[in-house]
Amino acid sequence: MGRAAVFDVDGTLVDTNHLHVTSWWEAFRQAGHRVPMHDIHRSVGLAGPDLVARLLGDGRDRAQDDAVDAAHKALYGTYFDRLPPLRDAARLLRRLDHDGWTVVLATSAGGAELSALRRAIDADDAIAATASADDVTAGKPAPEPVEHALDVVGVPAERAVFVGDTVWDMRAGSRAGVACVGLLSGGIPRADLEEAGARAVYRDPAHLLAALAESPLARGA
Repeated sequence: MGRAAVFDVDGTLVDTNHLHVTSWWEAFRQAGHRVPMHDIHRSVGLAGPDLVARLLGDGRDRAQDDAVDAAHKALYGTYFDRLPPLRDAARLLRRLDHDGWTVVLATSAGGAELSALRRAIDADDAIAATASADDVTAGKPAPEPVEHALDVVGVPAERAVFVGDTVWDMRAGSRAGVACVGLLSGGIPRADLEEAGARAVYRDPAHLLAALAESPLARGA
């Protein structure tokens, strides 16, 4: 029976969280809303409609939701040709593939955004499958993205590890019954990731790669 290493993408493999914060802040501003960047940062990782609902609340004009989400997508899209991969992200995926793990991406990104992220990572040879926003009806922190990723490659939860950078990732993985590893590269504090279910926390992909032998992703784990 195989083993699956499931990875979030934004903030975990590609250094994009603050680009999302800036894009969301401008999208909200264009719609007449003043939303603090700190609050936006803590919401990155949610699907767009869920992020808008969380930050604007139940009393918002829901007729604006799609326009705000579309504005964020358009603004963030201006970065597609220069998204920065996190250090050693590709090396980590290739090492896990070499060690016998089936590498799967589970992300709220889809379409052209997901394609741009995969170009930035530049490790398609090590990625067996992707569960994107296009494939599920409920995003993180619901377990569906992680469950779908495991279904695609036919690996049970007890044979999988999920790596992410937000509390939404940790909650989704925990609800799916998967061991969770947190990365600090998305800017979320260690204590928050641990409280949300992280079994181990590392600075970034390079740190996880360097500590792989003692991590939940160790060979033979």
